[in-house]
Amino acid sequence: MNYQNTPAAPGAPVNSGIPEHGRVPKYYAVKAKLALMVDELGEGGLLPTERDLAVRYEVSRETVRQALRELLLEGRLRRQGRGTVVAGPKLEQPLSLASYTEGVRRAGRRPGRSLISLDRFPCPEALAPEVGAERGEPVWHMERVLLADDERVGLESTYVSEARAPRLDTEFDPDSSFYSYLHDRLGISFGDADERIETVLATPREALLIGTPPALPMLLLHRVSRDTAGRPLERVRTLYRGDRFSFTAHLGRQG
Repeated sequence: MNYQNTPAAPGAPVNSGIPEHGRVPKYYAVKAKLALMVDELGEGGLLPTERDLAVRYEVSRETVRQALRELLLEGRLRRQGRGTVVAGPKLEQPLSLASYTEGVRRAGRRPGRSLISLDRFPCPEALAPEVGAERGEPVWHMERVLLADDERVGLESTYVSEARAPRLDTEFDPDSSFYSYLHDRLGISFGDADERIETVLATPREALLIGTPPALPMLLLHRVSRDTAGRPLERVRTLYRGDRFSFTAHLGRQG
């Protein structure tokens, strides 16, 4: 196969990522062939075993494993039992004040959450300005696993002062949207937010809760939100699986 002249889809690496000098690592050549197989099989398609792939491409099983590892990390493949199948498209989450629930529903998936803990503690000084509380005042911390069609895809930690949500532990359904609860039950609307995104590796505890290997890259979002009056409302730390999520934003010209 002439990899240099292989046409790529928009957004794909130029010339399939092959360097101009043409010296291609064995694993990458196998990865390129596997990527074509993935496209042909379609979502849910079962790949041949590592042994069969090694024989087909005349390489070692370790070379095949490295190619498969990269496709797994990219979200093109997923493990199913003892086999490897083609994964579905990544969930596109808009960078907006829309909730996780709204974003997953737009993708045609069923959103859900599983409560890990809901605790109340005295607000530390560093958190106080972000949730609009005084140091030592009670603050809620709610930790939930994010689900899409019952698949674990992320982990969310929400901090909000007890004064803004005094009956969070008795009124709120942890499987539902926190934004909807604030708006519909408490009459609080989100006005604006500051958000920061970075790539991280999950801690062993986080990887266990999400059900991923610790080496899987994660997208970490930090959000500090305010209500329509500009008052601090919540601080959220959310881990998203890097192989299952991408983020979108609409950019407009300023000035």
